[in-house]
Amino acid sequence: MSNASSDAVFQLIKSLARSEKRHFRLFATRQGSNGDIKFLQLFDALDSLPQYDEEKVMKLVPSIKKAQLANLKANLYKQLLSSLRLYHASQNTDIQLHEQLDYARVLYNKGLYQQSLKMLEKVKVAAQQASFPHVMLMAINFEKQIEQQYITRSLEGRAETLTNEATDTVKHLERLHHNSSLALRLYGLYIKFGHARTPEDCAKLTAFFKANVPKLNPREAGFAEKLAYYQSHVWYHYILLDFKACYRYAQKWVDLFEEEPQMKQQQTTNYIKGLHNLLLALYGMLYFSKFKDALKKLEDFAADPNRRSNPNIEMLLFLYIYTNKINACYMEGRFTEGLKIVPEIRRNLRVFQQQLDPHRQLVFYYKIASLYFGSGDYASTILYLEKIIHYKDISLREDIQCFARILNLIAHYEAGKDELLEYQVKSVYHFLGKMNDQQPMQVAIFNFLRKLPDIKPLELKAAFAALKEKLLKISANPLYKRPFLYLDIISWLDSKITNVPVQQIMQQKSKQLK
Repeated sequence: MSNASSDAVFQLIKSLARSEKRHFRLFATRQGSNGDIKFLQLFDALDSLPQYDEEKVMKLVPSIKKAQLANLKANLYKQLLSSLRLYHASQNTDIQLHEQLDYARVLYNKGLYQQSLKMLEKVKVAAQQASFPHVMLMAINFEKQIEQQYITRSLEGRAETLTNEATDTVKHLERLHHNSSLALRLYGLYIKFGHARTPEDCAKLTAFFKANVPKLNPREAGFAEKLAYYQSHVWYHYILLDFKACYRYAQKWVDLFEEEPQMKQQQTTNYIKGLHNLLLALYGMLYFSKFKDALKKLEDFAADPNRRSNPNIEMLLFLYIYTNKINACYMEGRFTEGLKIVPEIRRNLRVFQQQLDPHRQLVFYYKIASLYFGSGDYASTILYLEKIIHYKDISLREDIQCFARILNLIAHYEAGKDELLEYQVKSVYHFLGKMNDQQPMQVAIFNFLRKLPDIKPLELKAAFAALKEKLLKISANPLYKRPFLYLDIISWLDSKITNVPVQQIMQQKSKQLK
């Protein structure tokens, strides 16, 4: 028996909004043949099921024979995609442009060359305005094909023009793909390894970046090329923890959309991702006033009834807004208040379960665990950290996996679960042994926690103070500041030394930053 995660047509149906389902039924009933009736019946049956169950499908639609099911599902899948393409065409310029290319092909096949050429000219202009150079190149190549067969008096001048257009577009696409590939490779490195961990990591990354990053000529570069250039710089500086440089390029990224506001509708996901990266840089700099302004801009965009909307955009808005809402709580030490948004986060994690990749889910679990830890609810802290610790692919975000285990160890200590402390110590020791690289902060905390049960009560404050001094020296090295982004161990130590709740300690620090 298949399940929802493996059955493509069922998964697609479950992702549909009510309006999309209504549009599909209207779209599918135009033909009115027996085959159409059957795949509509199949659609209704699948739509009614909470999970995919082939036996239940056969009972709900007895007119469908088992031998027919595979073909009907394939036909239904195709019809659903055709309906969705038509439904979302008005919000996707690239879909409209490809449709016009299809129209030009139909006109060409009918021998209506002039009409086809006029259509292609419109496509080129629209593609250039919307920053889709790959579509523009397709139109140019089609024009060249027609001009070779349909001879006019202006062929000589036209040939030169088309040749120059093709050459310029190819050069632009080459630069664009180079920048976008570089940005993607850097993002892939971050997903796998997190931030740079050692001087050797920094040197390798810098050498790789300098060898691959091209110069940007603002006069020649189009919107897409500039965007890819800024994206690659944002990831490079973010991995190196150079938040000031990351902020500069993230701001250029956002400003690019402010200068061409129509692109917010054309490339909505890139716009909101730019705002998110700007917020990440400001969080790393602890620049709270600008952070609040950027978060408000993101929330205002989400609340705009005229903005572009689809499930992917809604998922990303949830991801970016709530990630940064939690970060705002961290910056101000509002952990207990931050817990109020956890039910909404959990609801959306279920709603967007299919779209959210494991990396993003792990990040949310860690952030929620940190909220509970800061508010003093250690049982809930452990509950969410175990979701990370028990995740099978430990190579995914090794840094979060490590800090989850260390925070889990601290939470067990705070919760008074001494009987489980020895097991947790062994678990963390085993994991650290398998890590590609252990940073001084991780090792120092682990060694301290391993000895913690043997420290006499009267000696605890002195031991906490000694660890704090050691960690402050470690954090003075810019390269070793990364771990403190995930685990504010200094504030926890201050809490233990002064007998003041960690939430209050962080609120006091927040006031000093303002």
